[in-house]
Amino acid sequence: MYRLITGIPGPSGFGSASTAEQVTQGIDATNLTAIITGGASGIGLETARVLALRNAHVIIAARNLEAANEAKHMILKDNINARIDVLKLDLASFDSIKAFADNFIALNLPLNILINNAGIMFCPFQLSENGVEMQFATNHLGHFYLTNLLLDKMKGTAKSQGVEGRIVNLSSVAHLHTYEEGIRFEQINDENSYDDKKAYGQSKLANLLHANELSRRLQTEGVNITVNSVHPGLIMTNLFRYSGIMMKILKLVTCMLWKNIPQGAATTCYVALHPSLKGVSGKYFVDCNEFKSSRFARSEVLAKRLWDFSCKLVNASQKP
Repeated sequence: MYRLITGIPGPSGFGSASTAEQVTQGIDATNLTAIITGGASGIGLETARVLALRNAHVIIAARNLEAANEAKHMILKDNINARIDVLKLDLASFDSIKAFADNFIALNLPLNILINNAGIMFCPFQLSENGVEMQFATNHLGHFYLTNLLLDKMKGTAKSQGVEGRIVNLSSVAHLHTYEEGIRFEQINDENSYDDKKAYGQSKLANLLHANELSRRLQTEGVNITVNSVHPGLIMTNLFRYSGIMMKILKLVTCMLWKNIPQGAATTCYVALHPSLKGVSGKYFVDCNEFKSSRFARSEVLAKRLWDFSCKLVNASQKP
């Protein structure tokens, strides 16, 4: 908490006050291609801007193509050499996710970095197009399916280029505030017991568990791809559109804990690009430093169960 408030750097040399540009200073990503979900606004946009600044080829994956193209033009206005492409992606729709993956693969580009950044928060109860509670569907299940569809491309790129691939899941300290059992496998769609805050925490716990289980599987295969999770910090972005007066009061009370958007994108950019993290996988980062996650998040049993559950949900939706 002291480091968070003061901005004093941790062991990595960076801290809560570090910005995305600072943590990537001097890094040349010329030969790297990155996909960023939700890259049209907030910390996703800042992540896209900074990766492009470091010469990566950035694919902005977004539901709102108009906003994504505006983001692209904004980046190009300040950096005429930026390599930015836009592809449509709705994480609440398996059809959209499959179409995105097919469209990206058709571009015949390499894929070095996948940043699962997009998300929604504290929304009223609703079901996704595929009949899954919306926060769980968008924040976890959509990214789970997307990652699986792109994994062979990432493996092929890592092997052919001899360059480590990196997958970054945006989780949150909110993973600590979930339902009593962690993941409510039997009650994912139970509207009567739905709690918008705990449902969000559940989805962020799922992001961590997904990253940890995928990391273990790739290490077992001997694949040159790392998978890590990050907490970006408290940042006032469009995520808070469902929060109303409550979050405004919270921000006033906890003003010293909040970050601006360049600071909020720092940990994502650090984990995606920094050479000091070569070979580091299955970890959770806060303020650009490794941090201990919750007991639930560290459970291999829970992670394996979530993996199987997620596969079941995806497979069920694809039956004729």
